[in-house]
Amino acid sequence: MDTPTSVDCGREVRFRRSFRTLMECIVPACCAFQQSETLSGDKDDCYSTVTGTFFGYRKGRISFCIQQDTKSTPILLLEFAVVTSYLAREMQYGLLRIALECSGRRGWGSLYKVPVWSMYCNGRKVGFAVRREMTANDAAVLKLMHSISVGAGVLPKSGEELDRDDDLMYLRASFDRVIGSPDSESFHMVNPVGSSGQELSVFLVRS
Repeated sequence: MDTPTSVDCGREVRFRRSFRTLMECIVPACCAFQQSETLSGDKDDCYSTVTGTFFGYRKGRISFCIQQDTKSTPILLLEFAVVTSYLAREMQYGLLRIALECSGRRGWGSLYKVPVWSMYCNGRKVGFAVRREMTANDAAVLKLMHSISVGAGVLPKSGEELDRDDDLMYLRASFDRVIGSPDSESFHMVNPVGSSGQELSVFLVRS
């Protein structure tokens, strides 16, 4: 991971250590790249494998993107109320369960169309998650990661972002997608072969 240009003190060092621990848990050096699997074309399947990506500037809010594969248009893009550094700290302990809950008419409409979710991290309410459309900046970030199916680290900056005093972090992995019902769906990270067990799950529930 690149050394930050400004060596501020303890807080920066602690974050770097936390993120390095996260990377070691999820992506061993021998598994930096893996062939991604695509979502099954059968809409009735309740189980499939998709690509999930967390990305965002360390001091800014983190986004979560679900794609059929690394080169496809996102089928779900959410912006979380928490900053990237907070999520990295939570993940270093090896267990992260993100629960997104909404209220509404059961069985009505796709969960991917819900605009706002209440968000919980490991049982603690941390604010909201908002569905949004992909922007030009999002597209540029995902384009940088076309060849990465599994990985975590810092992405290079370009254009107007070169002067930004912050790191653009990412974590990408394969996720098992499980459809429980029209009102519940979940994504569970698949650990690369040879890595220690990192449990990371995202749940969508309409009540």
